[in-house]
Amino acid sequence: MQNCLTLKKSNCKNCYKCIRHCPVKSIRFSGNQAHIINNECILCGQCFVVCPQNAKQIVDGTEKVRVLLQGDDPVVVSLAPSFVANYDGVGFGAMREALMKLGFADVEETAIGATLVKNEYDRILREDGRDILISSCCHSVNLLIQKHFPKALPYLADVFSPMQAHCRDIKLRRPGTKTVFIGPCVAKKDEAEHYAGLVDAVLTFEELSRWLESEKIELRREMDACDKSHARLFPTTGGILKTMAKDAPGYTYMAIDGVHNCMQALRDIESGQIHKCFIEMSACVGSCIGGPVMEKYHRAPVRDYMAVSNFAGKQDFDIEQPDFMSLRKSFSPIEQQSQMPSEYEINAILRQMGKFKPSQELNCGSCGYDTCREKAIAIYQGKAEISMCLPYLKDKAESFSDTIVKNTPNGLIVVNENLEVQQINKAAQKIMNIRSASDVLGEPVISILDPTAFINVMSTGRSVVNQRQYLAEYKRYVDQTVVYDKDSRLLICIMRDVSDEESEREKKESISRQTIEVADKVVDKQMRIVQEIASLLGETAAETKIALTKLKESITHE
Repeated sequence: MQNCLTLKKSNCKNCYKCIRHCPVKSIRFSGNQAHIINNECILCGQCFVVCPQNAKQIVDGTEKVRVLLQGDDPVVVSLAPSFVANYDGVGFGAMREALMKLGFADVEETAIGATLVKNEYDRILREDGRDILISSCCHSVNLLIQKHFPKALPYLADVFSPMQAHCRDIKLRRPGTKTVFIGPCVAKKDEAEHYAGLVDAVLTFEELSRWLESEKIELRREMDACDKSHARLFPTTGGILKTMAKDAPGYTYMAIDGVHNCMQALRDIESGQIHKCFIEMSACVGSCIGGPVMEKYHRAPVRDYMAVSNFAGKQDFDIEQPDFMSLRKSFSPIEQQSQMPSEYEINAILRQMGKFKPSQELNCGSCGYDTCREKAIAIYQGKAEISMCLPYLKDKAESFSDTIVKNTPNGLIVVNENLEVQQINKAAQKIMNIRSASDVLGEPVISILDPTAFINVMSTGRSVVNQRQYLAEYKRYVDQTVVYDKDSRLLICIMRDVSDEESEREKKESISRQTIEVADKVVDKQMRIVQEIASLLGETAAETKIALTKLKESITHE
């Protein structure tokens, strides 16, 4: 399978939205980047539709078509009937006119090929007597069966898709012609590549629109009518059934759209519960008018259906039905490379994700997988990482932060903008003699602390750092830091209990005062003695006074 979908790695933001919407989980995550697993992908294009960063890209075929147009062979377009839903008010004639300005030799409707295909479906049911027949028009459905439901392969109609049948018909009628299909589908690019020789290139409506814009070609708003165009209904849900004769006795005819619905139907078929029916299957909800390019850029299901329905005629195209063998194609199973883990290995991975019992398997789907067990299997297969589990990351982060908060010797109080206590740790409870955190959670902070610092920080935006406060009610000194986190709209107060330091400082000051008093007494006593023996000592009296004064000053400074 060619890589029709690519990834702009720089744009992948690790949101897991693509894996959540991928019906077959064919996306692998590594290094916080999504990678498409080609061997499992059915090219439904949902990852392209839902990616919020536009990281998924459809490989552009415009340059390939330009090269074809520069060659000597004429190039004819097979235009999907869903164009009338994508280009409002533009009929086939106007589309043909615009495309020929780009250099195409001619333009025909893929609905011609659809007529050939639906006639063959009717013939198979009438003449071959098959138990179950699944339409093979949708290449994504074909890939789904080949890759994920191989037991249902015998029921898949071994018939060309309308695109293939039409392009083959064009080449038979116009020898030497190159063909280009234009439609709303990603998978058709792979179908054209896989079945070489029928379709030379594929463009999406998005690619065509960009090309027309670059050439400054405007589509003329003009509708036309053709009563012999019944197969134009093909791109709608049930459109194939509406065009078929349905004249095989004993068969039930049904239409199923959307990959999830198709998967459920295929499970029923594989279980042997379904018999004697024709099933029209479309991977896209709404069929081709809900194709990935249509859904992303032009999603209006009711309006689109009405546009196609009103454009379709009541009779079939005038065609010559070829021999049924000329419309045959074969399908083979595409084996998966992923190995399934044992129950022991699944449980071991679940334990690594912090899930030790079934009640811890939340199956929240945030990782993109429906259940934790599916996620564990994906981890074993190398598709997913343990870190993709949001509850696991949340619990890990909370556990880490809780460990820090609980074990820090500093008191911690968190309040909201209404100055209500949101969190308080054990150290803060000890500082303020609070018995239980539940006694103050949700209560105004004024009930336990002076809110002035909180109010000032919130109003000015300037933090308070290591401001010494005396909490008179608790008879404690603290160095208080208050910070306002605008993102979380919370105020955080960190209190370092410095009561012991303050007590020690007061003791030192008391000792210093006592020492000074003693020094003063010594000085006074010495001065009296000095005065009595002044005549004997002479100038030494002054020196003694200076020395004692310096001793006093030294003690005072301490």
